[in-house]
Amino acid sequence: SLCAGGAPSLSYRELKDLKKTNVLHIDVRERWEIDRFGKIPESINIPLGELVEALQMDPMEFKEQYNQKMPSKSDPVVFSCLAGTRSKQALGFAMSLGFS
Repeated sequence: SLCAGGAPSLSYRELKDLKKTNVLHIDVRERWEIDRFGKIPESINIPLGELVEALQMDPMEFKEQYNQKMPSKSDPVVFSCLAGTRSKQALGFAMSLGFS
């Protein structure tokens, strides 16, 4: 299930269309879930328990750890998880840190 600020629920097709633009897709599932169920292409995995810390990292440290440019507070970001609960929590965390 997928979450974005303007559209609290996105379909996979909508996500595919968004990925043609410059959106950062953060998968907040645990690493074992990625290993077991597979990685969504062009997403980065930041487990929900690490997300608040990750979004407050130094940009160089973020790039080193996640092999991706750190999003700015105005960059479009989409969160996903298995059922939608964690992606909604992730969205709340990001918005509380000033992400729009």
